[in-house]
Amino acid sequence: MIAKAEAIDSPRRVVLDMDSTESPVYGEQEQSSYNGHFESTCYHPLLLFNRGGDCLAAKLRPGNVHSADSWEELLLPEIERQQKRGKEVVFRGDAAFAKPELYEALEERDVKYVIRLPANDNLQRNIRELLTPPVGRPSHKPVFRFKSFRYQAASWTIARRVVAKVEFHCGELFPRVGFIVTNLALDNRAVVRFYNKRGTAEQWIKEGKQAVALTRLSCHRFRANEVRLWLSVIAYNLGNLWRRLALPTWVATWSLTSLQQRLVKTGGRLIKHARYYWLMLAESHLTRRLFAGMLRRIAMLPSPAG
Repeated sequence: MIAKAEAIDSPRRVVLDMDSTESPVYGEQEQSSYNGHFESTCYHPLLLFNRGGDCLAAKLRPGNVHSADSWEELLLPEIERQQKRGKEVVFRGDAAFAKPELYEALEERDVKYVIRLPANDNLQRNIRELLTPPVGRPSHKPVFRFKSFRYQAASWTIARRVVAKVEFHCGELFPRVGFIVTNLALDNRAVVRFYNKRGTAEQWIKEGKQAVALTRLSCHRFRANEVRLWLSVIAYNLGNLWRRLALPTWVATWSLTSLQQRLVKTGGRLIKHARYYWLMLAESHLTRRLFAGMLRRIAMLPSPAG
C-alpha cells in the first residue's frame, strides 16, 4: 500500500528521514534503561520515514543505546527496495548519524545525503571570516551567511563537502553556527533549506504518539513491546494513507488526532458482522462532505492490477 502511494507522490525520487525517540517506561520492563539525553528510564526506538510521512521501518532498542545504533538494519534494506524500483534515494539525518561508516555505505550505493555535523574547532577555523558581526546598526531581522568548503576529519578516508550556516540574531551576543556534510550538488542555501525540512519527521513521531500511542509500551517482555510498536506503526500508516489518498484536499492537512476527534469519535460506532465492519457516524454537514469527498478520491485511485 505504501509503495502504491509513493508511486503517486514521487515516481522518480524518495527522501528518507531517520530519527529516534524515547518511549518512557514506568515499571520493570526488559531492557529498559536510563537515558541521559532524555533524562528518563525508557526504550529508545528508531524510526524511518519517507517524505509523505509513512513509517517505512521501526526497531525497538534498549534505552541506553546510541541514537544511531542499528541504523543499517533499517536504512540499507529500504535503499535496496527503492533502487530496485528505479528511484533516486536521498537521506537526511541529524548529528547523531554523522558516522563515517554511514557516509561510505551511502556513497557505495550512489545515495545522496544531507547530515548535520557536530561543530568542532577545525570546522570553526574554516569559517572564521563569517563569524564577524555585521557592521552598523543591528538588524531586527536575522542575518544569514553561508559557506561551502572541503573538509576531511581524522576518521574519514576522503574529503567531503561541508556547508556552513551562520545566523546573527538581534539581541544575541554570539552567532548561531551549523554545519552540514553533503554530496548534493545544490547551492549552499538550498542545501540548508532541504535539510531543515527534516524537522517534519519529528512532527510525524509526535503525531504517532498522540494519535495511536506509538510509544506506549507497557508490556513486561521486550519482544511483546517490540510487536506492540509494530502494530502501532501499522495503525499510524493506515491513518496517514487515509489522510493522503482518500480525504479531500481541504482536510488533508489535518493531524491524525484532529481526524480522530472531529470525524471518527464524533458519534461514531463500529458494528461487526460476519464478513464486514460498518462504521456508523452521526449525520452532519461535515461528515457528509468528508465521506463524499473520500469516496470520490477512492474511486480515482489506480486498481491493484494497474
